[in-house]
Amino acid sequence: MDITTLNEHIHAVIWGPVMLVAIMAAGVYFSVGTGFFQFSHFRHWMKKTLFSISKGSEATSSTDKKATSQFQSLATALAGSLGTGNIIGVATAITAGGPGAIFWMWAAALLGMMIKYAENVLGVLYRRRNTKGEWEGGPMLYIEKGLNNKPLAVIFSVLCVLASFGVGNMAQVNAISASMADTLGVPKVVTGLVTAIVVGFVILGGLNRIARVSEKLIPFMSILYCLGGLVIICVHWRGIYPAFQSIFAGAFGLKPMLGGGAGFAISTALRYGVARGVFSNEAGMGSSVIAHSTADVDHPAKQGMWGIFEVFVDTIVICSITALAILSSGVYSAGACDEVLTIAAFEKVFGSWGGIFIAFSVFVFSFASLLGWSFYGWRGLAYITHDRGELLYQVLFLGVTVLGSVINLELAMSISDSFNGLMIIPNMIALLLLSNQVFAQTKDYLKNEKRLPNKLK
Repeated sequence: MDITTLNEHIHAVIWGPVMLVAIMAAGVYFSVGTGFFQFSHFRHWMKKTLFSISKGSEATSSTDKKATSQFQSLATALAGSLGTGNIIGVATAITAGGPGAIFWMWAAALLGMMIKYAENVLGVLYRRRNTKGEWEGGPMLYIEKGLNNKPLAVIFSVLCVLASFGVGNMAQVNAISASMADTLGVPKVVTGLVTAIVVGFVILGGLNRIARVSEKLIPFMSILYCLGGLVIICVHWRGIYPAFQSIFAGAFGLKPMLGGGAGFAISTALRYGVARGVFSNEAGMGSSVIAHSTADVDHPAKQGMWGIFEVFVDTIVICSITALAILSSGVYSAGACDEVLTIAAFEKVFGSWGGIFIAFSVFVFSFASLLGWSFYGWRGLAYITHDRGELLYQVLFLGVTVLGSVINLELAMSISDSFNGLMIIPNMIALLLLSNQVFAQTKDYLKNEKRLPNKLK
């Protein structure tokens, strides 16, 4: 059995109905258990995240030299999650599952906000100082210390290392090389080598350098990409309403032409919408909590709110802009598919510069993902080896970067989805078994917030 066939079998099981139902059900469970925090306290968590980003604020500064600021930890986490999923992943979801997949991507994100919240709460609650005095945390620690299950923690760590080479490396650099080859004619292997050199320069500087680069790169590129997408949507404003119509019709099988195939169409939209949503924002995987756990923060729930904001930016904002740009511009109905959809939408307004802009966006987002995932993979390996083998891991990671630039994109995305699903299993077990602590920390935080003077809230 070759690797493609083996992966197809694994992928079919992992992303089958059971996993999809489990992810959505977990999101409902944590939403109910926290009083639907993502909705009922929307103003509060936005105030504590987006509207707290100012020079010298608690969110952007750290008094602990061995920790990152809350915003730096968010930027590092977003560096890991923003990437091919936001540009190419959305296009492949529409191609494979139809416009209805976008609705289920939204649903998965709204529920995934509380899964990410729970991950961050437990990550900060069970974190520890490593041999360098730095904060370290992640599912492996709350599995070990919270569940007293070292073997399961090791399993998660191994899967995290493997995923860092899949979703965090091959899928990202392959998207970069394919985009550069299609728009600028740059040989894929050349792109892979250059990317490896630049990534190497950053990751060899450790977490501090990764965090510093991420906090500058992520806001700049996110705003620039969103502005480009909004221009396309505004130019095709007449297509906005039909775009939403196609999303809801596809999600619930409302189109008359579907006939007896409506059930299949709905299940396909659901499958690809949830899968691509998780691929993009990583809720349930437990990966980004490794970055969030390094933050200088005095209450687990505070970093939990940054997890909610992370999913909001990643999926509700950026992925939605990509989807609406594609659907409102009419390129989907014109027959384009996969990553060509996004390029076609931008070229329809900006001409050849649109393709160059997408190539640049893919490069920056995917480059950021490489940085974030190199840190996740190293932390996973460090847990197993007790902080030994960092240089060896980094060299191997850079080697896979070159290799990933020339492999088949479809296989890379499929393998990445498989690794994503495998990571979810041990992490979700821990989240559910430790859920009472998440709810207790939420109540404690809200209780203390009510005691504060209004001017301090």
